[in-house]
Amino acid sequence: MQLATVDWIVIAVSLAAAFAPAVFFARRASTGTAEFFASGRSAPWWLIGTSMVATTFSTDTPNLVTDFVRTNGVSQNWAWWAFLITGMMTVFFYARMWRRSGVLTDLEFYELRYSGKSAAFVRGFRAVYLGLFFNCAIMATVTLAAAKIANVMLGWSRLQTVLLCGILCVVFAAMSGLWGVLASDMIQFAIAMVGVFAAAYVALSQPEVGGLAGLVAKVDPATLRLLPDFSDWGLTLSVLVVPLTIQWWAVWYPGAEPGGGSYIAQRMLAAKDERHAMAATLWFNIAHYALRPWPWIIVALCSLLVFPTLGDLQTALPHVSPDLIGHDMAYPAMLTLLPAGLLGLLLASLLSAYVSTMSTHLNWGCSYLVHDLYRRFLNPTASERHLVWLSRGVTALLMAISGLTVFVLSTAGEAFQLLLSIGAGTGLIYLLRWFWWRINAWSEIAAMASSFIIAVGLFLARRGGLEMSAHVALVLSVAATTVVWVTVTFLTPPADTETLRRFYRLVRPAGRGWQRVVGADAEVGPRDSLALAFGGWVLGCTFVYSALFGVGALLYGQTAQGTLCLAVAAASGVGLGWVVPKVWRGGVPAQQR
Repeated sequence: MQLATVDWIVIAVSLAAAFAPAVFFARRASTGTAEFFASGRSAPWWLIGTSMVATTFSTDTPNLVTDFVRTNGVSQNWAWWAFLITGMMTVFFYARMWRRSGVLTDLEFYELRYSGKSAAFVRGFRAVYLGLFFNCAIMATVTLAAAKIANVMLGWSRLQTVLLCGILCVVFAAMSGLWGVLASDMIQFAIAMVGVFAAAYVALSQPEVGGLAGLVAKVDPATLRLLPDFSDWGLTLSVLVVPLTIQWWAVWYPGAEPGGGSYIAQRMLAAKDERHAMAATLWFNIAHYALRPWPWIIVALCSLLVFPTLGDLQTALPHVSPDLIGHDMAYPAMLTLLPAGLLGLLLASLLSAYVSTMSTHLNWGCSYLVHDLYRRFLNPTASERHLVWLSRGVTALLMAISGLTVFVLSTAGEAFQLLLSIGAGTGLIYLLRWFWWRINAWSEIAAMASSFIIAVGLFLARRGGLEMSAHVALVLSVAATTVVWVTVTFLTPPADTETLRRFYRLVRPAGRGWQRVVGADAEVGPRDSLALAFGGWVLGCTFVYSALFGVGALLYGQTAQGTLCLAVAAASGVGLGWVVPKVWRGGVPAQQR
């Protein structure tokens, strides 16, 4: 399709506004790695939190939500809604401890918490595995989604999209450092949200839909359900039960790690102080789960009426290769219905979302390879200027590798799914290592090794004809991996006592899990209250889920149910207003501190 002149003008103006911070912060980013990777540890909560939200909104996100809705209904979104549980846990249990640690990257944590060669090995291995292999695989999937949209909207080939978008991302990320990423994320998020709401409005305006009332009346009620049909126990297990009971704490995935990690930890470490780290993470979880989902869901539901079948999608997109036609293509297909001006805005919003996610992944992955691998093991005496310039080169390298990976994804989908499943069963370690002194580096090595072996074994068995659903494989992997790492924990020595005590004095974890190590002679006792943290966790989850479902019920025309849910959200919000200040104070009266 051809864009009108007004569309190109809107795109140009939006991109100029979004990328201006890269130029402004270029000089500051060049001063050292603390500025390039952590914004000098001086970023405010609202900027950090919005950056988290912008990063988790990429070109592949609305495509994924559309695929969920069209295949198994709205309830399929529990596959990612369930991660709110670990997100809120990060807010109230871990955000303040991450900031107290004072590390530059979350991988530096390993040699703060553990001791000896095993700690160094875990840090170096995860720097390469996560920063290079895992990170490039994720960026490739994001770029593939961008390529599909560009093919539909602009007629670009996959190569054109990879080259043009790759150059844009590298220039931006290499120039601006984290300060530029944060500031641009703020602008890009605003553009993206305007775009998705515009898309939802136009989708509802289609004659096949007939507004919200027509949508609710015409779409199958089973598709609209916020909870799966409990008569189909197999679907309920995969969609709701396993995500709510196991997946949220057992699986490692960037942006939803148990206890925080990757670019979420990077943002918390860049905060001004503990309060800003906690407030930023709270805002991220509210906006990510309560504010953003419904425009995507509305467009996905409308697509069921406009393009009911894959055949309809192929007819609407004749220039798209048949092997690329799937339910996820319904989202870019709906975008072709936008009028001039709005179309440009939507494309600008999608490009902004793409660059926001990619720049974060480039900066995050680069921090691992430069700080946790190169500076730690290869050149400890490297100057800050040298490291910054090396970071820019590594940024380009990561983009090149992920760009090449895009061209094999269509034939390597199973392999990528295997990659995502490899961390199943390791999540409990990331929760407990802060609160239990006995966990050591060998615990993490055993968990990584066993989860890898089990994931590969189950993958090969399923390829060989073993009939096993994905959720059953996940449960088995989690159970086996947990048994292995717990056993290894008790068979191997803990970190040395001095390392453990130093970590305790710095981070001050709550609870009694460190009593055997620190005893009564601890210089600093725990100041956090587990009871307050637990209360905040429950109230936070209640607030977000109630707001999410309340808005959904009102959109469905279920006024009574929607009003009740929003009332619960308001009550839990009041509770949060009471708990959060107390958590900030550590739950201990001032005269006792």
